[in-house]
Amino acid sequence: MVERHVLGISGGKDSAALAVWMRDKHPELDIDYFFTDTGEELPEVYEFLGRLEGYLGKPIVRLNPRRDFRFWLREYNHFLPSPQTRWCTRMLKLRPFEEWIKPWLAAGDKVVSYVAIRADEDYREGYSAKAPNLIVRLPFREAGVDKPGVVDILESSGVGYPKYYEWRSRSGCTFCFFQQKIEWVRLKEHHPEAYEEAKELEKDALEHGSPFTWSKGESLWDMEKPERIVEIKAEYEIRRARLRRSIPINPLRPVKECPEDIDDVYGEDEGGGACVVCHK
Repeated sequence: MVERHVLGISGGKDSAALAVWMRDKHPELDIDYFFTDTGEELPEVYEFLGRLEGYLGKPIVRLNPRRDFRFWLREYNHFLPSPQTRWCTRMLKLRPFEEWIKPWLAAGDKVVSYVAIRADEDYREGYSAKAPNLIVRLPFREAGVDKPGVVDILESSGVGYPKYYEWRSRSGCTFCFFQQKIEWVRLKEHHPEAYEEAKELEKDALEHGSPFTWSKGESLWDMEKPERIVEIKAEYEIRRARLRRSIPINPLRPVKECPEDIDDVYGEDEGGGACVVCHK
C-alpha cells in the first residue's frame, strides 16, 4: 500500500498558508499540491499560484474539469449557482478532485488530504471522505493556528497575499455568488470585461426562468447604476467602521489584517458561508 498526501490550493490565503506551513513543518512528506481550475478564475489567482510554486519548489497540479462552467450552466437549465444550489462547487471542484484520486483509492492506497480550516473556525466542516482509505486532516485546527497565525505564516515566508485581496475577499470563481455587493462593484472597476460577462450570464439565466441573480435580490444591471454604486460604497464603509469599533483590542496580540480584510463585513442579505473548497 502506498501512502499519498494531497493539499488543495484554492487561490486564497488560508490554503496557501497551509501549503507553506506543511512544507516547512513536514519536509519529510511528499505532498501533491493541486488547484482545480474552473476556467473562470481571476488573473490574480494565476499570478499568485506561480509565486506560491516558487516557494514550494514544486508545481501545483492543475485539475481541469472535462466540462467547463458554461457546460454545466446549460445542464442545470441555465440556472445560476446559488447558496441553495452549489452545482459549481460540486461539478467543477469536488468531482475533478474525486476523479483525480479515484485510481489511487481503487488501488488500495491511503490518501491523506489536508484542508485549511483554521482553529478559530469551529463552524466549518471539511470534505467528508467517501472512502475508508481517504483520510481528511485539518492541521491548522490540530495545531491551534488561527487567522492572525495565517497572516504571520504568509508574511514571514515572503509569499504574501494574492493581489485581489486589495479589493476582494473571495478566491475561486470570478463570478462567485458569495461576493458582497461591494465586491461586485469592485469587480466592475478592476475587471470590467468580467463584470460584463457576468451580466450576460445573469441575463441568459433570467430569460430561462432562473429564480436567482448573482447577488440576492438585485441584478448586476441595477447594481452598476452610478447612484447605486455610491449607495453600496457608503453602506459598506458604515458597516466596516461599525465592525472595527466592535473588535476588542488585545495589546498582547494586535490584530493584523490582510490588505483588504472585508470577509466579515456583511450587509443585509449578504452572508458568509462560502464553500470551503473554493474560498479557503
